[in-house]
Amino acid sequence: MLLIGAHQSISGGLYKALLGGEELGCATIQIFLRSNLAWNPGRFTESAAARFAQTQARTGITPVVAHNCYLVNLAATDPTILSRSIDATIDELRRAEVLAIPYLVMHPGAHLGAGEHAGLRKLTGNLDRAIADSGAKRVRVLLETTAGQGTILGSRFEHLAEVIAGSRFTERLGVCYDTCHTFAAGYDIRTPAAYRKTMRDFDRKLGIGKLLCFHVNDAVFDLGSRRDRHAHIGRGKLGESAFAQLLADSRFTSVPKILETPKGTLRGKPWDKINLDTLRRLAGESQ
Repeated sequence: MLLIGAHQSISGGLYKALLGGEELGCATIQIFLRSNLAWNPGRFTESAAARFAQTQARTGITPVVAHNCYLVNLAATDPTILSRSIDATIDELRRAEVLAIPYLVMHPGAHLGAGEHAGLRKLTGNLDRAIADSGAKRVRVLLETTAGQGTILGSRFEHLAEVIAGSRFTERLGVCYDTCHTFAAGYDIRTPAAYRKTMRDFDRKLGIGKLLCFHVNDAVFDLGSRRDRHAHIGRGKLGESAFAQLLADSRFTSVPKILETPKGTLRGKPWDKINLDTLRRLAGESQ
C-alpha cells in the first residue's frame, strides 16, 4: 500500500483528522497541532491526546506528520515575534511528543533583510534552543523546502544543509521536500534525467537519508518562478510524469507523501480523493 495521504483538519478535535483520513483511504496524514494562524495555542488536554491515540490505533494511520504554525519565524528580527516563535515551537514539539508524532515539519522562516547567512545562523541557534527547552526526545524537525519568494529561507538545498550541519541536534533534523516549492525554486523533476539530477544534488548536499517526508503538490507557476501556488496532481506545470517518477523511486517507499493541494470538490467528489486516486494510478496500484 502506498504511504500517501492528505493534510486533514483538526476542527472539532485532533482525532477528527484521523477520521477524515480514514474516510479518504489515507495511509498517512498531516495535521496542525494548534491554530495555524494564531499565537494563542489553545487547550491541549490528556483526554484529547488519549482519544487521538485510540483513534490512531483503530484506523491504523501511521505515521501522522505535524506541521508548525504558519506565524513561526525562528529567524525573525522583531524580538516579540521571535520570542513567540520560539515558544510556539517548544509547545508544538511537546505536543508532538505526547501524541507520539515522529515528525514536525517547519518552514525555515525569513531573514527579513538581515541576509541569508545571518538568517540561517539565527534559525539554527533558535531551533536548537527550542529543541533543548522542549524536553522532547523523539520528535524530529523536518525543514521544508521553499519557493524562495522574498527573503524566505530554504529555497536552496545548501540552506537546509547549513542549518542541519550547524545544529547541536543534527540527528534530530531532516527535510520535507515540497514538490511545488522546490520546482518553483528551480529544481526540475519532470523528466527522468532532471529527476536524477535533482536527487543527486540533494544527496550530495544533504544525504538522501535526510529526506523523511514529501509534500506532493503540482505547481501553478513554472520552473524557477519563485511563486508558491499549489495545483492538483497532474494539472499544473509539473505534470503527471514528475509524480510517477517519485512514486517509482524505491528509496522513498516508506517515506510519507502528503497532499497539500487545494480543497473542495469536483462534481461532488472531494479533490483529496481525486488526487489520491491519481497518485495510485500513477503508481500502478489498483483503486
